Formats: sequence, C-alpha cells, structure tokens
Amino acid sequence: MKKKSREDMDEKKLFTPIKKEELGIKEFVRPPVGYWKDAWRRLKKNKLAMVGLVMIILLLLFAVLGPQLSIYKYDQTELTNCYAPMSKAHLFGTDALGRDVFTRVAFGARISLAVGVVAAFISFFIGVFYGGISGFIGGRTDNIMMRIVDIFYSVPVLLIVILLMVILRPGLTNVFIALGIAYWVGMARIVRGQVLSLKEQEFTLAARALGASKRRILTKHLIPNTMGPIIITATLLIPNAIFFEAFLSFIGLGVSAPMASWGVLASDGIQGFRSYPNLLFVPAIFISLTMLSFNFLGDGLRDALDPRLRK
Repeated sequence: MKKKSREDMDEKKLFTPIKKEELGIKEFVRPPVGYWKDAWRRLKKNKLAMVGLVMIILLLLFAVLGPQLSIYKYDQTELTNCYAPMSKAHLFGTDALGRDVFTRVAFGARISLAVGVVAAFISFFIGVFYGGISGFIGGRTDNIMMRIVDIFYSVPVLLIVILLMVILRPGLTNVFIALGIAYWVGMARIVRGQVLSLKEQEFTLAARALGASKRRILTKHLIPNTMGPIIITATLLIPNAIFFEAFLSFIGLGVSAPMASWGVLASDGIQGFRSYPNLLFVPAIFISLTMLSFNFLGDGLRDALDPRLRK
C-alpha cells in the first residue's frame, strides 16, 4: 500500500494543472434566449416573412390614414366627374358615380382587414376552447364533438357561408358572424391534436399531482403551450376570410351600398372593365397584396415557431 501511494504521489508531481489565464482561453457564455425571443430572431432571418410583415403594417397605415388624407368622402358623389382618369386630384380616378376611388379603396381596406381579423378572432375563441375541451376530456365526449366537426367538414365552407348570409341577410356584422362560424372547425381540430399530445406529458402529470383542477390545467398549461400552431393558423386564416368577404361582396351578399369593401369595388369595376380597367385592377391588386403578405408571414411564423428548428 505504501509503495502504491508513493507511486501515486510521484505521478501527481509529473502533472501540474495549467490555469486558464496561461492558455489565454476565455469563456464565451451565450445569454439565455426565451422561446418567443428566439422565434423573433429566426423570423427576422426570413426575408419573405419580413416583407409580408412590412406590407401588412403599410396596409394598416393606409387603412387608418388613407381616408383622413383624402379631401373626399367614400360615399361622396359628383355626377359631373364620372370616370375621371388618374390624376393629382384623383389618384386612382373616379367611378360611375364620380366617387373618388382612392378614398373608397382606403375605406375598403378598413372593412376587408376588419373582416379578416374579426373572423380570425371568432374562430380562435370558438375553435380553441372547443378543440381544447374535446382533446382534454377524450373518450366518448371527444368522439361526439369530433363527429360534429366532421359534419361541418363534409359541407363546403363556401356553401355554409352563402347559406348563413342568405339567412342573416347582407351586412358587415353578419359577414363577421358567418365567416367566424364557418372557420372555427379547422382551428378546433388543430388545437385538439395538440392537446392530445400534451396532456400525457410530464408537466401535465405534475400539475395533476399538485392538485390542479381540470380547468386550470387546460387554460394555464395546455392551451398556452399550443399558441404556436394557433397563431400560425389564425394568421393564415385572415387572408382566406378577406378573400371570402370579397367574393361575397362581388356576388352581392357582402357589404351593402354605399359602404365599400374591396369586393364591392371589384364588382363595380368589372362592369366597365374594357373602358376603365383601373376600376377593377386597383382593388384586385390590393386584395392580392394582402393575401400574399399574410401568407408570407404565416409561412415565416410556421418555421419560426417550430421547436424542432430551434438552434
């Protein structure tokens, strides 16, 4: 034993630890980055998503400030100045009743964007809680609730919206209700799938062991952890709602005159398309830009909020 201890002591003398200062090594510790901050960092690297975000901000500013900057009102008619060409006085020209198209497009941006946001909010409110309850309770309740969803899925969304608009009659408020009722189904299925995968994980079992109620587990633990897919779905739902509102207004089931949405403007513009194409192209361009912007942003959010891509 004594010989081994002496040999160990001799070996220790052969090796002497070197200090970090002698090697010139510095510690580089990365500051902790939260989930949402890391998602924002990755979103900024997506050029198309940032272009979409900038375009959405510009469209919102146009909707808010556009009617204020114009000296005309959206329903102001001037029959002596019908179909005026584009000029400094009328940037986008005038329509068949002499109304300023720029003012009507800006006012239509308010309605179209409001339709998209409100429809997404209604579908968010209904779909999140419906899908969350269905996935959390499970069993027979889940089967019954999902069969109701399947019934809604079996009927085309366009047919549901048109039937609701016929029953509720055309109007802005009824457009909100119809689109919200028609679009909650997809949100419910996504939330239900997320809750089914999360409710068996360790943090849910820990909350149950600590005596948390089912309502608290659902609202404080499960739903907050599904916010990534929910935000993505809501972002992609907004352009769909805007397009449906434009289609409903185009066929006469949307916003009532003299209010102007982009669908109403496109419907009015197609009547004189050959002689005055600007009356159709202007609202069509705004509809296309809005849908592209939200789709770019939605795709960017899908990549940024995916935890599998986190570095």
